Amino acid sequence: MTKTLTNNAPPEVGATLQRLRLARGLTLEDLSRIAGVSKSMLSQIEREKANPTIAITWRLANALGVEIGELLSSEVRAVDLIRVVDAHETPTLPGAHAGYSLRILGPMDLAGKYEWYELTLAPGGELKSQAHDPGTSEHLTVITGAVELEVGAEKKKIKHGGTARYPADHDHVIRNAGKTEAKALLVVVQR
Repeated sequence: MTKTLTNNAPPEVGATLQRLRLARGLTLEDLSRIAGVSKSMLSQIEREKANPTIAITWRLANALGVEIGELLSSEVRAVDLIRVVDAHETPTLPGAHAGYSLRILGPMDLAGKYEWYELTLAPGGELKSQAHDPGTSEHLTVITGAVELEVGAEKKKIKHGGTARYPADHDHVIRNAGKTEAKALLVVVQR
């Protein structure tokens, strides 16, 4: 008895992408920013008007915190009780031009409410941010090295193990004025 394939069509990535994006409460713009894929391309993929390249599929899977195979599958998987995200799957916002790297540690479905990051600053590096939405606060814990925090006109040095809590609805800068790399955990709480 010969087995015949009844469906030779490529997987419908668009429907799965949209389901995963909406389940995480992300807009097309949110996913575009996190994955580094244009909003128009995401829209075309979701409407099945375009097929993503392997590179784009990999970026989208990483941004959504899923395996690439899950994005290519139309099956709805049962959710694991424990979901481990390997280091290579953690999306990173590169800021090499300013001497920083920002790894997105928080799940995408909490973006816009609670976000947490691992911030790495090279000597002389800085993460400069414009004021966030009113009521937003940040909590910065230095894991290695020391950093200087500037919020509005005020500056403070935070040493290894110290935590700074401050209103992020003001322009603010986190900089490494030291001679060695600094790492910090940055938590953003938006109201």
